[in-house]
Amino acid sequence: MTNRKFQVCGFNSGKGIEEAYNMAALKKGVHKVAQIQKPIVIPTVDVNRSEKYIFTNCKKLDKRYISEISVGTAVRASSSFPGVFCPCDFQGHKFLDGGILDNIPVQELKKQGTEKVICVNFKADNIDENSNFMDIAMRTIDIMGNKISEESIHESDFVLTVDSDGTGLLDIEKLEKCYRAGYRCAMENMDQIQSIL
Repeated sequence: MTNRKFQVCGFNSGKGIEEAYNMAALKKGVHKVAQIQKPIVIPTVDVNRSEKYIFTNCKKLDKRYISEISVGTAVRASSSFPGVFCPCDFQGHKFLDGGILDNIPVQELKKQGTEKVICVNFKADNIDENSNFMDIAMRTIDIMGNKISEESIHESDFVLTVDSDGTGLLDIEKLEKCYRAGYRCAMENMDQIQSIL
């Protein structure tokens, strides 16, 4: 009898996300993060090493700063939400969503010389009698994430809090609604944003 090892790492491999972003980047003539023209800082976490890594085209302060990675792999790695997506394998690392350790990377931006930082924070949804298992799990993760982000929020120059209005992690069909909510929130706070900048 053969002994087979069964492993569940997530509902989705994330490969589709990686391929879609690589295709979009290549249309702009960009293959790697190092080639992106505007400064970018994207945190991710190596789940085996319990350590934060940064995908960036800015200063590489030590070995944890990676620029020679495809755009799609960086997006996939940094957004591989635990349990939903499998960890992203890259050069011996197993990367998951950077929000595990650094959901609002204010300190990383300041290390790169950024003078003013505006954070975007999403208001957590409340739990009620209509909430299901996933709603409760996401609310729990929101509480943990907000606790982790407290210091970063205090170090930012302004916090833009967007109401997600019950949008779940996998509610792809609500992307346009979320975009409009973010745009509306930014416009409502434009005077303060401009005064900070």
